[in-house]
Amino acid sequence: MKRRTFLGSLGAAAAMFAQRPHQRKPNIVFIMADDLGYADLGCYGQKEILTPNLDRMASEGLRFTQAYAGCTVCAPSRCTLMTGKHTGNCWVRGNRRPEVPLRPQDVTVAEVLKRAGYTTGMFGKWGLGPAETIGIPNRKGFDEWFGYLDQVHAHNYWTDTMWDNREEVFLQKNFGAKKGTYAQQLFTQHALHFIGRHKEEPFFLYLPYTTPHGAWDPPSDAPYTDKDWPQVKKNIAAMVTSLDADVGKILACLHEHGLDENTLVIFTGDNGAHPTPAKLFNSDAPFRGAKRDMYEGGIREPFIARWKGKIQPGVSDQVFAFWDMLPTFAEIGGGLAPPGLDGISMAAAILGKPQKRQHEYLYWEFYEKGFQQAVRMGDWKGISVKEGAPLELYDLKTDPSETKNIASSHPDIVQKIQRTMKASHSANPYWPDTRPNAPKAEG
Repeated sequence: MKRRTFLGSLGAAAAMFAQRPHQRKPNIVFIMADDLGYADLGCYGQKEILTPNLDRMASEGLRFTQAYAGCTVCAPSRCTLMTGKHTGNCWVRGNRRPEVPLRPQDVTVAEVLKRAGYTTGMFGKWGLGPAETIGIPNRKGFDEWFGYLDQVHAHNYWTDTMWDNREEVFLQKNFGAKKGTYAQQLFTQHALHFIGRHKEEPFFLYLPYTTPHGAWDPPSDAPYTDKDWPQVKKNIAAMVTSLDADVGKILACLHEHGLDENTLVIFTGDNGAHPTPAKLFNSDAPFRGAKRDMYEGGIREPFIARWKGKIQPGVSDQVFAFWDMLPTFAEIGGGLAPPGLDGISMAAAILGKPQKRQHEYLYWEFYEKGFQQAVRMGDWKGISVKEGAPLELYDLKTDPSETKNIASSHPDIVQKIQRTMKASHSANPYWPDTRPNAPKAEG
């Protein structure tokens, strides 16, 4: 019975993305900003920062209002994206153990698509395994990659070293603390060359920019030079606008090569805004919190999907998270997702069609401010902000800003969410749960 059910599901997926004999599989381009707040783009309500290309992309595609990152900081968020497992089950669960790589059994979306016949490329920030470990991009499904292996290195936009596949290369124009080569520009150049070289075959392009993560040190503060703003505010705005310009270059490249109608392009961010830009630009409006918070401002992200001829322009309130991307791309690309995932395919929702299968709940955990947990179950949102603290409960439908803790009025919902939190966490030796009677990990 299970086998017949699985094959029926696969058949439905194949029918949805059936290609004519002369057509090939669709390209998939996933562009991700670093520390971008929900309201940092004009199409999400930003009033001061210019983002014309992303605003146009949103007008041509589907803009999602309830899409979630995998975590509230970089590395675990990227781990959920790559592996299809939430932070209660994925292997890399924090930033503070950069030496911990993905394991051989951690199958990535790049590996799934590579097996399905895709050429795979990544240019930007990885964060899931240091040099010469099993966790480097070339050993986790990427045919080629260029960028930073860990997030600490990625803080330097003017670094004098970078990884080109498995070789460390030197950026001589940055020797002696000079500012001759800006990292983001290199990522865009590599992405454009990748598209040009592989335009005749299906490709998966993962483009995790480091912008606008601090340090806020762009080549120029244009077009905000003449603004009566503090310098840091000019720099942050310039970085977001330069990111927007680079997204415009990617879209233009696809158009020039005649790939618009055979390419799904997604743009999003890895977690909420750093508190500094959040304060300067109200980046996480209308939500509470920012990066390193489990409130909506720390995990809800802009998410835009564009595929000319396949996705009709509009706005969607579909709820999903990063760990849904692996099964989604597997379905779109005709690949086979591994068993045991927390994610489910959102291919129908991405295409603007009715999404029949829905999550019963979404789960997050985070370790850098004590052990924190969050669950979204329907419109209910439960948050455990620290060990021993009472669960906070919010109704996101009536209170998306999470201002009214209504836990005392709904003890049944509180208990259900607490049971879900307990069931969703698996022990991990590198990120231990420090609560009394917590399960212990081996190794």
